Amino acid sequence: MNNDYKDIKVIGFDADDTLWVNETYFREAELKFAKLLAKYETANKIDQELFKMEITNLPLYGYGVKGFVLSMVEMALELSNNEVSNSTINAILNIGKDMLSKPVELLDGVEETLKTLSSDYRLILVTKGDLLDQERKLEKSGLTDYFHHIEVLSDKQEANYSKLLNHLDIKPSEFLMIGNSLKSDILPLVNIKAKAIHIPFHTTWLHEQVNDDETKSKTYKTVHSLLDVIQVLN
Repeated sequence: MNNDYKDIKVIGFDADDTLWVNETYFREAELKFAKLLAKYETANKIDQELFKMEITNLPLYGYGVKGFVLSMVEMALELSNNEVSNSTINAILNIGKDMLSKPVELLDGVEETLKTLSSDYRLILVTKGDLLDQERKLEKSGLTDYFHHIEVLSDKQEANYSKLLNHLDIKPSEFLMIGNSLKSDILPLVNIKAKAIHIPFHTTWLHEQVNDDETKSKTYKTVHSLLDVIQVLN
């Protein structure tokens, strides 16, 4: 047992881009959206403006595909000066439906890791996004039985985690969070005196990126895959 984690009793896992592929589909959707609106603006400008629209709409729509689709529709209307065609709007809606229908592609070592750790720790799933979509992905993943508790949060800030741990009667010193986002899965936990292990995904949404100053003097572990977590804890 690694002494750094000797007090850990509960391990929390992020879902999107930690257990299964997610952000890749958003990047693909953004490319399709830019092509649909190519006559109005450059692809780079469309991408920038769509991101601004998403951030503006986060307090209203929250995270997930549905909010993303609404932001694309609104952006299309704005860029076209409300002249975008019905067929283009329909194509945007179909981009969203395609995203919601994607198969769940587990990342390497996910089930082996959960199976191994579940014998020694209580595992919980802590994700954010659209409830219906996350429930669908979890069901398709076949991983449900590994988790003692599943929580879909509206956001992942210190207050959200503290409230969850209090509700589940988990001391921060006994909790380890594993995820791909420094902003959402790592730094908030470090700040409430819990442990965290970062597993970077190959692409990260701009909103989830942090700068060096935000990570300075913060203590957490970075590994390359979920299977590495088993070795870290042993």
